[in-house]
Amino acid sequence: MRTDLLGWMRLQWDRAAAWGCVLAGVITLFIGWLGVSGTAFTAKQLPYIAGCGLGGLFLLGTGAMLWLSADLRDEWRKLDRIEATIREAGLAALAASAVPAADRDLYVVGRSQ
Repeated sequence: MRTDLLGWMRLQWDRAAAWGCVLAGVITLFIGWLGVSGTAFTAKQLPYIAGCGLGGLFLLGTGAMLWLSADLRDEWRKLDRIEATIREAGLAALAASAVPAADRDLYVVGRSQ
């Protein structure tokens, strides 16, 4: 089980980092909320708002950015697979065609001259 988790973390490092950032952001915001709620004086609340509030929001934003980056990388992989399949189909059709080897440069699959 542990090796599966480590293998997943190696392959999906950006998703693992996104979850780590989101978790750290939630914990930071919770600590800030505890600090602010523990005192009634505004002067004592400002350090918690500035440190924990802004830091927590930054970590949540970083986690969201990493998650979107991972999703975009997955989409690019899918597009690369589709492009490779289309290229293989085009090469197979070109190889199976009755065009002589010397004239194959002149023809493009799917177009007529």
